[in-house]
Amino acid sequence: MTCPFCDAKNMQRILENERAFALHDAFPVTPGHCLILPKRHISSFFETTLDEQLSFLDLLAKLQQLIKKIHNPDGFNIGINDGEAAGQTVMHLHIHLIPRYLGDVEDPRGGVRWIKPEKAQYWVL
Repeated sequence: MTCPFCDAKNMQRILENERAFALHDAFPVTPGHCLILPKRHISSFFETTLDEQLSFLDLLAKLQQLIKKIHNPDGFNIGINDGEAAGQTVMHLHIHLIPRYLGDVEDPRGGVRWIKPEKAQYWVL
């Protein structure tokens, strides 16, 4: 089976550096939702080198500024689904940068904690 991200040569790269690149998410959660990926085919963040991690951080910072300029979001979620149990469906590491907008959900408190809804509302326990 081929990797859709390794075959991303035909996809428009938004930003790129020596070890990583950024794309628009094909199924965006919000306007401006993007992905950052290593150029090397690996499935887990825990397989990355320090140099790759620094490349991801470089692109995250630049992409955040670009998204702010274009979409003017009120916040961001940064996420990685690492492994099948964590919801990863494409086994090529990718980091989601999801712009958030006031009112895009009724109550954004808890953010990424909503992967386990029964544990998300820690402030009411």
